[in-house]
Amino acid sequence: MKREIIQTSDGSTTIHLPEWNENYHSKHGAIQEAKHVFIKNGLSLFEGKSVSILEIGFGTGLNAFITFLEAKKNDQKIDYVGVEAYPVSFEEVEQMNYVSELDAESEVEIFKKMHDSDWDTNVKISESFLLKKRKQFFNEINDVEQFDLIYFDAFGFRVQPELWSTEIFQKMFNALKRNSYLVTYAARGVVKRSMLEVGFTVEKLEGPPGKREMFRAYKK
Repeated sequence: MKREIIQTSDGSTTIHLPEWNENYHSKHGAIQEAKHVFIKNGLSLFEGKSVSILEIGFGTGLNAFITFLEAKKNDQKIDYVGVEAYPVSFEEVEQMNYVSELDAESEVEIFKKMHDSDWDTNVKISESFLLKKRKQFFNEINDVEQFDLIYFDAFGFRVQPELWSTEIFQKMFNALKRNSYLVTYAARGVVKRSMLEVGFTVEKLEGPPGKREMFRAYKK
């Protein structure tokens, strides 16, 4: 499938799929979306604690990189697992401007290391950030009570409804420890119903720029 690099409204880049008219991140601002959905409404719930994170859709590495920066600032220890069935190419990674847009030039080697690291291997990105990228389809995930937080950043329901099914959310529920969360940019009624069906408590929150609402799901 053809992929193009585009600039979003906050100046940061993302990948656009013309065939689907779908983007890896919000056209209204890739960085703004990541910070609002995954950091403000996810990672910030665990301030001062070690966190085990599962990302559904590693993609460009933006969410992982922002999480690294936030965790370093807040002296948090992160165990990060990113699942991706179709890894982004090195050429595409080189065109992402996240390091400069985040004023993180001192961490450029970290961003490179995240993408250069081997798949399906635990890699020590820093003293406090452990990364494992898993090349697999989401329906192959079978973790049980391993994670404190899930970043659910799959392609939208419009183009891949099967990724937002009850079957997938059952896997997400199983993968979370008790008293843990899943955050996503999505806010469709059909998505909420699938979340509720598997046992999540779901709250609707203010969405990132360009989107009115988003969901945060809680496993008691």
